[in-house]
Amino acid sequence: VQLQASGGGLVQPGGSLRLSCVASRTSDRFNRMGWYRQAPGKERELVAQILRSGDTHYTDSVKGRFSISADNAKAVYLQMSNLTPEDTGVYYCNYIRFDSLAFWGQGTQVTVSS
Repeated sequence: VQLQASGGGLVQPGGSLRLSCVASRTSDRFNRMGWYRQAPGKERELVAQILRSGDTHYTDSVKGRFSISADNAKAVYLQMSNLTPEDTGVYYCNYIRFDSLAFWGQGTQVTVSS
C-alpha cells in the first residue's frame, strides 16, 4: 500500500483546506482510513477516521468543522473549515488493512496563521 497526501498549505484563521490522500495497491477489504496530525512538540493524534462501514469518528476539537470522506479504498479526504491556529501541524493519512497492518502517507503541512 502506498499513500500520497496533498492539499496542505498556509491559511488564515477561519479559512478552509481540503486534504487528499490517494492510495495505491489497496484492497476494498480495508479496515479503516484516517487522518492524524502532529503539532510541533506534541505527539501525533488521531483527527478523524472512516471505517469500511462508512461510520466516521472525529476528535472532539474538530467536530462540526472537519469532515472525512473516502472513495472506497482508493482515496481519503479531509475537508477542514473554520480553521484555527491550534489546527496547525503535519497531517498524515493512514490506512489500516484488513489484517490490521497500518500504512502511512508522507505528511502534508497545514499552517493556520494571520
